[in-house]
Amino acid sequence: MASLIEFVLFAPRNKGASLVGSFSHGKEIPMSKGEDGYFRTEVTLEDGIYQYKFRVQTKSPSFAPNQWVDIIDPYATDINEKEKQGIVRIKDGQRIVDTYIWQYDDTVLCDDRELIIYELHVADFTNDEVGSEKKGKYKGVIEKLDYLCELGINAIELMPVNEYPGDYSWGYKVRHFFATESSYGSTEDLKKLIDECHGRGIRVFMDGIYNHTDEECPLMLIDRNYWYYEHKHYPEDPENYWGPEFNYNNYDENLDIKPAWKYISDVVQFWIEEYHIDGIRFDAVRQLANFEFLDWLAKQAKNCAKCKQFYTIAEHIPDTNTVVKPNGPLDACWHESFHYFIIPHICGESFELDNLKQVLDPQQQGYATVTNVINYLATHDRDRLLRELGEHGIFDTTAFEIAKLAAVLLMTAKGIPMLWMGEEFGEYQEKSESVTQPQKITWSLLANKPNQDLWEFYKKLIALRRQTPALQSDNIEFFHENADTKVLAYIRWHELGSSIVVVANFSDQHLSTYHIPEFPTINSWRDWFIDSEVAVGHSGMIADLPSHTAKIFISQ
Repeated sequence: MASLIEFVLFAPRNKGASLVGSFSHGKEIPMSKGEDGYFRTEVTLEDGIYQYKFRVQTKSPSFAPNQWVDIIDPYATDINEKEKQGIVRIKDGQRIVDTYIWQYDDTVLCDDRELIIYELHVADFTNDEVGSEKKGKYKGVIEKLDYLCELGINAIELMPVNEYPGDYSWGYKVRHFFATESSYGSTEDLKKLIDECHGRGIRVFMDGIYNHTDEECPLMLIDRNYWYYEHKHYPEDPENYWGPEFNYNNYDENLDIKPAWKYISDVVQFWIEEYHIDGIRFDAVRQLANFEFLDWLAKQAKNCAKCKQFYTIAEHIPDTNTVVKPNGPLDACWHESFHYFIIPHICGESFELDNLKQVLDPQQQGYATVTNVINYLATHDRDRLLRELGEHGIFDTTAFEIAKLAAVLLMTAKGIPMLWMGEEFGEYQEKSESVTQPQKITWSLLANKPNQDLWEFYKKLIALRRQTPALQSDNIEFFHENADTKVLAYIRWHELGSSIVVVANFSDQHLSTYHIPEFPTINSWRDWFIDSEVAVGHSGMIADLPSHTAKIFISQ
């Protein structure tokens, strides 16, 4: 049965547009323009899969005035990049993305305070441990979900999965905002990955690139200066220019809209409704530099998600409390200062208690609540911890001891902990110099005892974090510090009664019978690592503190 299918293109300042499709045998189908700025036409189509593109008289300054150019639909949900065409599917007389049926929408997922986030790149996450048809694809990630569950992960943050040029990229220069990266698999594969995550209690956050685009984004070809700044938004900061930047200040008086606001709002709504994502990490928020827009967009997203929890995260470097609630637009900020100060402290480069305490307790930096910051030791943009240690001449057993100290700080600090894929077992590859250079995770490292021990250590710490309300609370107090011995102790507690004490020795000296005079006496305590009771008197506690070690004590 054939049905009338409408094709639309928003191009308010362009004079003419037409449609060319596999259904038209290469012939142009004229499109008429309405007062709302849309070109429209209707085509009678049977159920099936078709390719199409628009031909438009461009307003972009890189072309001759009103030159006809071929473009892919900026709203295309599937792309044939090789042939430069969009793909449309018709079923039962309606446009569809695919026929996937969701299985686990009713699964209850964790609260924001309980989050343990795992950042991963789809193409690099899997290697030879999955079949060749799954390696580097959404299906390969599905194969590893049980691994993530065993580790204790309850949220993954996917590096960009929008269609990008070529077969491999980090994906931070988006060309097609509604289409998924075809080299990773089909739209159904991505939905199944998200669905399987939900079935295992894992929330899925996507990387949203809304500051800039690829130079061949269809919007660039239609009317560059309608959607983008005519010149660089911040010409004084050329190192942080990654492509044409959306102009969120541009207002179309004739149509009473802000074009970039509407387009990106449509993008976010689509991903929430079509792919059931649980949150967005907003890339390059400092460069985007429009909190009014972000506040509006975050509210639009939460309204679209309805009763479902939706978490909004800013990548704003350097991090700032102004970007997060209660006064800022988003829920959380990547806590770059945690990485910035923790690394030199564990590497023995410095020991500045004020800096250390403010990243373990970000309220000292003006963050209101534990869910306002995402703490991490490494990300796709930062060197891995073992690589950092190696650059400081620290290797082998000592390096793994320090990695465990760092893991304790990550899991017991205020804030939401995030792991960069492979950190949990000591991946040490150098950060890629090129965003188009694959770097598969070295899963074979898990066959080595030090790497396996680190993995088990992370697994145990993550379980402690998830099971202990004190570590999800807003409460922390530093009750002992000694700059000479490089020892810092703090307590985390919850109003319902649970308490955790961390005593960290940042030095390379074994401190025998170390006296902690102000150790809390309100509870009896046990050493979490060796599962034994410890004595605490009115004069405090005496403890052996091995070098580069953090001890954890749990109230009984």
